[in-house]
Amino acid sequence: MTAPHSAAPAPLVAHTPDELRRTLTGAGRVALVPTMGALHEGHRSLMRLARERADTVVVSVFVNPLQFGPNEDFDRYPRTLDTDTAVCAEEGVDVVFAPGVDTMYPAEQTVTVHAGAMGDRLEGASRPGFFTGVLTVVSKLLHLVGPDLAVFGSKDAQQLAVVRRMAADLNMPVEIVGAPTLRDPDGLATSSRNVYLSAAERA
Repeated sequence: MTAPHSAAPAPLVAHTPDELRRTLTGAGRVALVPTMGALHEGHRSLMRLARERADTVVVSVFVNPLQFGPNEDFDRYPRTLDTDTAVCAEEGVDVVFAPGVDTMYPAEQTVTVHAGAMGDRLEGASRPGFFTGVLTVVSKLLHLVGPDLAVFGSKDAQQLAVVRRMAADLNMPVEIVGAPTLRDPDGLATSSRNVYLSAAERA
């Protein structure tokens, strides 16, 4: 008789910096995987790489309002924390950091991190302020978690480049790791926003 498959242990879920600090006491080498949730196979591949490189894996789940333009999809961006936590459990994640907007931005954000010329071209040219939002929230997450390494997908190549440059220029004591792009069977890079596409748009 085959033994029943035991459920994966649930990761600790922290919603505040104080809870996060308590969960990371004595954590050893820490890897951070920053996400906006709606986790898919691409995110799983980042978690697996982080698991190989660290003693403790932290996945952040935060839909960052600072990186959405006025006519973008902030309000309808999928928020699936329970499902995301289950995915993290299956991948052996130790901690899920799921702060609210009031936690990450307790007051109006007057100081931000700008990517300079690197963030004003390519995607940044069509989405003004996008990389300022990305770098500001990533800098906050790196400060709060204090990881030894942080894993980003190479799919978002410009984002990976500006995050690496921020870490270097600001002397942040963290290794920025780029993970290979994961693709769906039809060749499209996996993305949380793929659910918006019709069959014709995918093609």
